[in-house]
Amino acid sequence: MATYDLEQQEQLDQVKHFWKQYGNLITWVLVLALGAYAAWTGYQYWQQKRAIAASGLYEELDRAAVSGNADRVLQIFTDLKDNYAGTALAEQGALLTAKVVAVSKADQARATLQWLADNGKNASLAAVARLRLAGMQMDARQFDEALKTLGADAPEDFKALVEDRRGDIYLAQGKKDEAIKAYQAAWDKLDATVDYRRFVEGKLTALGQAPAPAPQPQGSSGEARTAP
Repeated sequence: MATYDLEQQEQLDQVKHFWKQYGNLITWVLVLALGAYAAWTGYQYWQQKRAIAASGLYEELDRAAVSGNADRVLQIFTDLKDNYAGTALAEQGALLTAKVVAVSKADQARATLQWLADNGKNASLAAVARLRLAGMQMDARQFDEALKTLGADAPEDFKALVEDRRGDIYLAQGKKDEAIKAYQAAWDKLDATVDYRRFVEGKLTALGQAPAPAPQPQGSSGEARTAP
C-alpha cells in the first residue's frame, strides 16, 4: 500500500513538474486556437450576412434593370459597389448596370466597366468588362484607350475574343494589315468547332485573306468523303 502511494505521489510530482514547465505554453496555445476558431466563425458569419445583403440589393438592381430605369440602376449599383465590393454579385451587377445605361449614359457605363476591369476578382468577369469597355471606347473613337484596355492579361479562353476585338479597332482606324493579323490570331486560337470562328473567318475573307483550309489527313481522297 505504501509503495502504491509512493508511485502515485511520484506521478503527481511529474505532472506538477510538467505543468510548471509547459503549463503557460499550453494555455497560450489553447487561447490562440480558440481565438482563431472564434475569429473564423465570426468571419464566416460576417461573410454570410454580406452575401445575403448583397443578394437583396442585386435583386433590386435586376428589377430596376427590367424596368429600364437607368438612374435607379446607377443608384443601386453605387450602393452595391460601395458596400459589397469584392462580392461576385457586385461584379455581376457592374456588367448589368453597364448594359442598361450604355445608350443613355455612356460615360457612366464606361466608368462602371472600368471599375470592374480594375477591381474584379473574377478574372472571367473582368475580361468581359474589358471587352465591352474596349468596344465602347472604339465606338467613341478612343482607339488608343481601347487598345490599352485590351492590353491587360486575359484568361486563355478569352484571348481569341481579345484578338478579334483588337482587329475591329485596327479596322476602324483604317489599319488593314494590323486588322488582318489580329483576326488571323483570333481564328488560330478558336477551336474549329466554335461557331464564332466562322464569323472571324468571314471578316478575313472580306479583307481578302480567307484562312487556308486545314490540311487533309494523309490517305484521304475526295472519293472517300463522297456519300454513296
